[in-house]
Amino acid sequence: MREIEERKSVRRYSAEAIEKTKLDAILGSARLAPSGHNKQPWHFIVVADAGKREEIAMASNQQRWMASAPVHIVCVADIRARTQNAEPMYVDEESPSFELKRVIRDTAIAMSHILLEARHQGLDTCWVSWYDQKEFRPLLGIPEDKFVVGVITLGYADEAPAPKPRKRMEEILHYERW
Repeated sequence: MREIEERKSVRRYSAEAIEKTKLDAILGSARLAPSGHNKQPWHFIVVADAGKREEIAMASNQQRWMASAPVHIVCVADIRARTQNAEPMYVDEESPSFELKRVIRDTAIAMSHILLEARHQGLDTCWVSWYDQKEFRPLLGIPEDKFVVGVITLGYADEAPAPKPRKRMEEILHYERW
């Protein structure tokens, strides 16, 4: 698939606006992602405001390059999709919950759809996940029982990064057992 081969992590974007039809197609691809028991535990926050994007970049270990992307898609996993517990919950990087791991996995699948559809639409991305939940969530009013899986920067590249080296198939492939 051409999009898989062409996808690269871009860290410098042009100021060119993203067409609404392209953004809608990208978000629509995430909605169609598979999830365990079809729980669809994801939420997406589209952030185009320059000041808010700057705050996100600063909360992401001061990765200032992020603010050059005209859109950030904040991808959030909702543990409530997999639990009947109505009690207040707090989740973060130290949470041992198996259900949290499941919703993070499912949201990561949806995020991969975003990356590939963005490339299909002629846009570029970078998946960022270097932040702490407790510092990041308040920026966007995200409840404490939700887990921010990643921020996807989205826009038209203003750089052409070289492909990263990949392991050979022989290094990663096993048949029947390890």
